[in-house]
Amino acid sequence: MLSSYALKEWLTIAAVGLMLTGAAIVLGWWPAALLIALASLALLAFFRDPMRHIPSQRGIMVAPADGRISSIHHVEHFEPFRGPALCIRIFLSVLDVHINRAPCHSRVTAITHKPGKHLNALNPQSALDNEANLVLLVHPVKDHPVAAVNQVAGLLARTIHCAARVGHTLQRGQKFGIIKLGSTTELYIPMTLKPRPAIERGQKVYAGLTVIAHITTQGTPETTTRPAAAAAPAAAAPAAATAPAPVA
Repeated sequence: MLSSYALKEWLTIAAVGLMLTGAAIVLGWWPAALLIALASLALLAFFRDPMRHIPSQRGIMVAPADGRISSIHHVEHFEPFRGPALCIRIFLSVLDVHINRAPCHSRVTAITHKPGKHLNALNPQSALDNEANLVLLVHPVKDHPVAAVNQVAGLLARTIHCAARVGHTLQRGQKFGIIKLGSTTELYIPMTLKPRPAIERGQKVYAGLTVIAHITTQGTPETTTRPAAAAAPAAAAPAAATAPAPVA
């Protein structure tokens, strides 16, 4: 199954691939036809959208993207939460599924696009300097921040698609966008939820399937003010005020 978020791209790839393969076959260029067909299939694989069985237990966050954990660190002040947060960063290679999914049941309260560079996603500085799209999520009833997902463009991945809109309610594991080709996705969790990472650096995770953190669900967070991004979207920037401290 191929993602509807990249319908235009994969239809174009399929059409061009079929035409070139057919032309090569007519001309008797069988090796070229085989290479073109394989290249077309490889490009189409970038936009695959596999079925996922979403975990149902309480008090968990699932991975918002496929890839490998490149960093787990604390941010002393994350402006959209108006307080500290845990950041879990996921690197997506060109071989990974590029669909983004909601880490938990939540409501979208702000979406902030930040223009920027297109550094290689392997460069840690790319998470701060590259073009990005920050989706702020709050509890669907209590209205306090529960997570933020930052879609970060990479060297090749220069198209970020976000199908979510402010006011949308997302179920845990629900698809809401795609970053086309290799990139980075960050998950921010407010420390008021007492997040405990369930993964380690270098681990492979799968969007909507891998439990990425455990959180406290009883009671309300200590901070009950509305998230900063809801009042002033332009202020929602993923950068920390101070250098992140690695989680042991």
